[in-house]
Amino acid sequence: MADLAPVRRGPARADWHSVVLAALAWGAAAVVVGALGWIVVDLLGAGARRLSWQFLTTAPQRSGRSGGIAPMLVSTALILATCLAVAVPLAIAAAAVLAVPVSSGAGRARRLRIGLDLLAGVPSIIFGLFGAELFCRVLGLGFSILSGGLTLACMALPIMVRVLAAGLAAAAGEHGAGAAALGLSRTTTLLRLLLPAAAPAFAAALALGVGRALAETAALIFTSGYVDRMPGSLLDSGRALSVHIYDLAMNVPGGDASAHATALVLMALVLAVDGLSAWLLLRRRPWPAGA
Repeated sequence: MADLAPVRRGPARADWHSVVLAALAWGAAAVVVGALGWIVVDLLGAGARRLSWQFLTTAPQRSGRSGGIAPMLVSTALILATCLAVAVPLAIAAAAVLAVPVSSGAGRARRLRIGLDLLAGVPSIIFGLFGAELFCRVLGLGFSILSGGLTLACMALPIMVRVLAAGLAAAAGEHGAGAAALGLSRTTTLLRLLLPAAAPAFAAALALGVGRALAETAALIFTSGYVDRMPGSLLDSGRALSVHIYDLAMNVPGGDASAHATALVLMALVLAVDGLSAWLLLRRRPWPAGA
């Protein structure tokens, strides 16, 4: 009688490992979603009654206990616009140096990468002190929306450059040889080929940069200031939504309801930016053949 072949247990063990890893991954995702849901429910329970059209379109009264957040919305929009106007061109240029370095620029790309890693680890309060010294005092901009936006641009640059550089590097690996064979210049290759191909990475970098700017508080206290009136220009002081939440929660007795309502508005803005980025990516995604 022929000997029976030994039973192999490799696939069964691999399936068991896959099940465990999948369970851990879904468990981690459930924890994250549950934490977000907990935050949203808490904010809704404490601040939903303050939300109204009047809350969004009027100025605060009684130190924010009543009235609305219109000046803070305008200040936040101006600070964010200033931040992106400075950070996006610099991020594209720096990401191009990292992702498509020439032979003579390898050392420059390495130094830039080290500098970005160091900047990414700097606490936000240090950026605030730096912005207060450079933009407010040395450049004479004072406590202003412009100072706050420039400081946030310095903070958002590291993560934006890193994400965009990864997308450009992937696009260069896929299309770079073809562009070189066609004799395209580096500028044409970057602007006409690599940037459109790296649109998902650009959208992700933009969403992360906007989220970092909208959520920042410490740096803006030292640069854009506390003033809660409607700004007239970029050189006026302006209170961002995050600073307004901090002030209501820490310095204004009886301001908790307004703080929770303002936090809901801030979360809605962040989710709107993320949703817009996802929608733009879906519009750019090609449909499968035959669909």
